Amino acid sequence: MKIDSIQNGIVLDHITAGMALRIYNHLKLDKLDCSVAILQNVRSGKMGKKDILKIDQEYDVNLDGLGYIDPNITVSIVKDGETVEKKKVALPHKLINIKTCKNPRCITTIEPGIPQVFKLTDEENRVYRCIYCDAS
Repeated sequence: MKIDSIQNGIVLDHITAGMALRIYNHLKLDKLDCSVAILQNVRSGKMGKKDILKIDQEYDVNLDGLGYIDPNITVSIVKDGETVEKKKVALPHKLINIKTCKNPRCITTIEPGIPQVFKLTDEENRVYRCIYCDAS
């Protein structure tokens, strides 16, 4: 299988196998008017299998959102067919408007417009708690 390289855009690499569609939906890539390639179960020496997303357009990616979904992702910025910058995402310490509180009594549920803010409380188990009501 041959997938063309992109000239200007981004490549999301080292995505855990099976997670590409979740990231595609999270980033709302279906709204873009450009080519988007989703490669799934690509062989990888480090990971065994991985997914890759290629977006053939400059695109501002929320690294905290990506880190929450999969902290292993590498983001490569491509300009004129060359990789000009590589970023490694990490598990964010704070999430703002990425996750919603499930507590029906939380202020964020009752009052519209209050940002949904979660703080990382257990890095090993990837547990986030609402800063307003402490729900996970």
